[in-house]
Amino acid sequence: MKFDTPATNNPIDQLKVVGRPLDRIDGPLKTTGQAPYAYERHDAVRNQAYGFILGSAIAKGRIDAMDTAAARKAPGVLAIVTTLDMPRLEKGPMNTASLFGGPEIQHYHQAIAVVVAESFEQARDAAAAIRVEYVRQPGRFDLAAEAPKAKLVPGDSGEGSGAPPEERVGDFEGAFATAAVKLDATYTTPDESHAMMEPHATIAAWEGDKLTIWTSNQMIAWGKRDLAKTLGIPAENVRLDSPYVGGGFGGKLFLRADAVLAALGAKAARRPVKLTLTRPLVANNTTHRPATIQRIRLGAGRDGKLTAIAHESISGDLEGGQPETAVSQTKLLYAGANRLTSLRLAVLDLPEGNAMRAPGEAPGLMALEVAMDEMAESLGMDPVEFRILNDTQVDPEDSERRFSQRQLVECLRLGAERFGWSRRSATPGQRREGRWMVGMGVAAGFRNNLLMKSAARVRLDGQGVVTVETDMTDIGTGSYTIIAQTAAEMMGVELGQVRVRLGDSSFPASAGSGGQWGANNSTAGVYAACMTLREAVARKLGFNSAEAEFVDGQVRSGNRSVPLGEAAGADGMAAEDQIEYGDLAKRYQQSTFAGHFVEVGVDAATGETRVRRMLAVCAAGRILNPKSARSQVIGAMTMGVGAALMEELAVDKRHGFFVNHDLAGYEVPVHADIPHQEVIFLDEVDPISSPMKAKGVGELGLCGVGAAIANAAYNATGIRVRDYPITLDKMIARLPELA
Repeated sequence: MKFDTPATNNPIDQLKVVGRPLDRIDGPLKTTGQAPYAYERHDAVRNQAYGFILGSAIAKGRIDAMDTAAARKAPGVLAIVTTLDMPRLEKGPMNTASLFGGPEIQHYHQAIAVVVAESFEQARDAAAAIRVEYVRQPGRFDLAAEAPKAKLVPGDSGEGSGAPPEERVGDFEGAFATAAVKLDATYTTPDESHAMMEPHATIAAWEGDKLTIWTSNQMIAWGKRDLAKTLGIPAENVRLDSPYVGGGFGGKLFLRADAVLAALGAKAARRPVKLTLTRPLVANNTTHRPATIQRIRLGAGRDGKLTAIAHESISGDLEGGQPETAVSQTKLLYAGANRLTSLRLAVLDLPEGNAMRAPGEAPGLMALEVAMDEMAESLGMDPVEFRILNDTQVDPEDSERRFSQRQLVECLRLGAERFGWSRRSATPGQRREGRWMVGMGVAAGFRNNLLMKSAARVRLDGQGVVTVETDMTDIGTGSYTIIAQTAAEMMGVELGQVRVRLGDSSFPASAGSGGQWGANNSTAGVYAACMTLREAVARKLGFNSAEAEFVDGQVRSGNRSVPLGEAAGADGMAAEDQIEYGDLAKRYQQSTFAGHFVEVGVDAATGETRVRRMLAVCAAGRILNPKSARSQVIGAMTMGVGAALMEELAVDKRHGFFVNHDLAGYEVPVHADIPHQEVIFLDEVDPISSPMKAKGVGELGLCGVGAAIANAAYNATGIRVRDYPITLDKMIARLPELA
């Protein structure tokens, strides 16, 4: 199905099932421990052995020799494959660092060997017995030190966030020089880890020259393609199965060492091999959100209207990598005639930087939305009103290109009303409750809507049961449920009459999970397949497909009504189709918007910051399931708390690795850190987006939250911290003296 004109009335608009806050259909399996995650697929294949990856102990250099004699004699060892046993494996297009092969070391904990044994403990102990001789080389591990050498480069997150190396509109320097009120400030965000609940894990089994892996992966079609390329085998000989994923946040978008080394280990041992990455390997061997140094300059007239906007960002990555696209939202969020954005990349020898939930906008808004608050204060304006004054309904860089939907002003106004913004003191440090200094903060949220081709197969059996098959993944987001809702709505059956099968590369290729594109595109693919099936059913019954109604398990036309099961017959029926998009995304800017409001308390003696309450008001097209969408947003808000107040991968700048590479040292929010969270979805449909009239929302809930917390902390104390995370050591020396 080609979607190239705005959606009109269609079966989804009935909203009998779609749009309702239904419980997740996979919930009972997960809460009872029956959902089969990758490492637990004991049912998949018999006689599984255990693999363990040995990571490099240096960050830059080469391996001179590896002595595996003792390891091979260790109890239970079945096979050992080292990086010296083969030339460097070819990389898939999504990988920056090589996943295995050859003596050259590109980063700390790069995989250099896999040991296969009868038990996990035997494999781990044997890996520790491998003796490696390294030749160290000097490395570049300090972003601030390398920043002066950073080069202008284009950036594209692959998730709708991107920018050219440098882009100018109007005369920024001239407008900034003559602006009545100016801001010139630098903000930094640290390296961050995905820290998902389920680590990367794979079970691999060969049958002749065919490979099956049961793995934890967000993008099945990408994974199949890249695994085949890396191993040098035909793609048709590779099958991936990933029905349940215990979180990914972008860390499982791409092929990683667990899949490659499980496959190599299984080949060498001639046994199925199960392998999971330890937490240190998740931090140092996979990908992370790279640190940024962001300079923002704003100029405005005394009336508060922005006349000059500049956002320049520096980040680091391995040779051949890409920058964090932190300036992307600044190209679209606020009006202003004179503009400058730039991206610079410093080459570092740290582990690979790549997509983490809301790449670009998440760290970019942590800077931009603090700068907007600082500017509002300089102008003597309310921060909400300052943002509203500078709203735009067109792309600021192309006035002919309108937003398909843009309700940022409505998000901010409703949020201010619901949050009690009028009670906020404009002067920082004025509200005290015992030992706590209390303040409120606001930030705009922004995230682009990305359209991707997505396919599905829909089957109808003689009992009227509808089965959907697509390689779409559920990473904890509720894909099973919204896909079932879509099929139920389209085919006119109860939710209980729908079966959903996901995550298998033998199914039609979907959009996959990432960049908040999954829900809208995967359900649009199911919509397309259901439309094709509806037409086939109508044609079989001799009905006019344009007039046929699918309701209450029946197909009706005129005075005729036939049960779906009877229409399908004993052999059943099936249809496969995909959603493809025309040029609507080029003609209209498609984005999602939010107003984030936060209240914090800061301990007047210690500088400890505690979030007290949070509100997100979101405008993101049709909300397919308000319950699962709310869960996505409050989870994202929780990540925002972590980014603002605690999350930071500490870099050892001598040896080039992340020191706090486990959940004991890398702090993330826990239940006790998270207060009342409220989420409001504006009533919105976007017919420009898809036949579902939906957009993404999962990452929008994160974009802007960190800045709202930082702004609230400033309102509470009068202390402006521009270097995240806002830990008490950055506050305590500047706190007002206690009486």
